[in-house]
Order: sequence, then structure tokens, then C-alpha cells
Amino acid sequence: MIHAKNLNKQFGDFVAVDNVSFSAPDGAVTGLLGPNGAGKTTSLRMIYGLMKPGGGSVEIDGIDMVARPLEAQKRIGVLPDLSGLYPRLTAREHIVYYGQLQGIEKAELNRRIAHWIEILDLSGIIDRRVAGFSHGERTKVALARAIVHNPQNILLDEPTNGLDVMSTRAVRELIRHLRAEGRCVVFSSHVMQEVSALCDRIVVMGRGKVVSEGTPEELLALTGMTSLEDAFVSLVGPHGEAA
Repeated sequence: MIHAKNLNKQFGDFVAVDNVSFSAPDGAVTGLLGPNGAGKTTSLRMIYGLMKPGGGSVEIDGIDMVARPLEAQKRIGVLPDLSGLYPRLTAREHIVYYGQLQGIEKAELNRRIAHWIEILDLSGIIDRRVAGFSHGERTKVALARAIVHNPQNILLDEPTNGLDVMSTRAVRELIRHLRAEGRCVVFSSHVMQEVSALCDRIVVMGRGKVVSEGTPEELLALTGMTSLEDAFVSLVGPHGEAA
């Protein structure tokens, strides 16, 4: 479970995240939904410890991210907004490297890699160098790398951005698979179809603040709308100007 409380982050005079609070339970997909510039990526970076909050706190399974970052980070897997893959390494070498960093023994690591090769359909590229991979192939490798240590909590920053239809379908199926295993999944998106298809709970953000949150049904009831897209526009405004 992930619990963010009163998160704040300011860059000079610009307030990127303003008193953001939400909880993401196990066995559910929680979506951070908002227009570009709403503070989704900055919030995620504070949650997984890449960026120190200007104020507020983050707990990962009850572990304080600021006070005990290494312990908390062992409990999470992250797909950031940039995959950061090394072009000269193969897909397998990327996953092995991260597994070794997590202290996984060789036999167990090989078993896990075989599992994720099957789940993510990586067999055709697993021993090829990443240089020349499509965007979808790179995303799949980054996903396998992020979850090879079987984290309870998975954070995905716009995981299907720029993917083709088949790659998008594969990522969605993975998210459903992780939810079925009882994991806590948090992902950011500005794509309404994505959120509608996957999310059990939605945190709507606009201008660095949480505008509203709840189940899809609760947001529809709150706004009196019949579609999530209309509910979203009602909450953040047509240009994301909600304050």
C-alpha cells in the first residue's frame, strides 16, 4: 500500500505539487489522471524517492520513504517517464543486472526472467541488444527490469505513451495480471480510455492539486456526468485550469 500525505514541491516560484494526498491499496489499480503539467510525474518521483518532497510524507507499506529510503525502495518497482536503457546491453542483460542489484540468487533470477519473458512475450528479443528496439520493445524490457524483484508496489509513469495497439494491449494485460496477484499498482495518464479500462480508483489532478478522487462510479455521481471524459472536464476545466 502507498500512502502520500500533503506532498509539496516547488521549483523557484513555481508550485509543481500543492498539498497532494491520496492512498493506493493493494489488489487495486490507482490512476493519477490529469492534463500535462498537472503534477503527476513530480508526485510519482517523490513517491518512489527520486525527488525529496518539499513538504509532506510518503509511506510504502508503512515504511517512511524519506527516513528509510532504501528499505522503502525495496518494496517498489518503477517504470519512469524515460526508460534509461543501455543500447549496448541485451534485454536479458538489463534484467539480470537489476536482479543482481536486488540480491536475487542466480537460479531464482533465471526462473523469474523466464516467467516475465513469457508474460511480456520477450522471447524474440531477449538476447538482442537494445539498440534498434522499437519504443514498445524498450517499454517491455523496462517493465521486466522494474518488476523482476517481485515488488509489492508498482509505479508506472504513462506506461503506454507512444505505444502501438499491440504493445498497449500487452501493458494493459500486465497491469491486470499484477492487480490479480494482489499488488498495489499506481500509474499516471492523461488518456481517458486507459484510465477507464484499468482503474479501480482515480485521483484527478489539476495544477498540482488533487481536484477529486474516488471510484469511476463515484466520480460520475459527483459530477452528474455519464462518461468519465465529461466528468474529468467538469472537474479540471477544458484547459486543466482547476485551482
